[in-house]
Amino acid sequence: MNWIELDSEKQLQEIKEKSKQKPQVIFKHSTRCSISSMAKSRLDRSEDIKDADVYYLDLIAHRTLSNAVAQVFNVYHESPQVLVIKNGECVYDESHMGININEIKDNLL
Repeated sequence: MNWIELDSEKQLQEIKEKSKQKPQVIFKHSTRCSISSMAKSRLDRSEDIKDADVYYLDLIAHRTLSNAVAQVFNVYHESPQVLVIKNGECVYDESHMGININEIKDNLL
């Protein structure tokens, strides 16, 4: 996966704006959670997402930013969690073992 590091709140507004032209994906990862590590590993082993920018958020290092993601995109905070952003809004979110590359790709259309 070609991850873009998400490490500042400024990027959230950029993601909203960019999502009006191209879908954006955010993966919130807890480096202390085995389920999160398993979800990230599955994403890393899958074919790159070519139709969207894919962001990686280390929520242990950036807990405040993780909370901001939940607030800005009006989702309940979970970890691990994946969000698909289109036209400035979260159109899909999933967590834990429900994270599936095919579902992510289906929601990019």
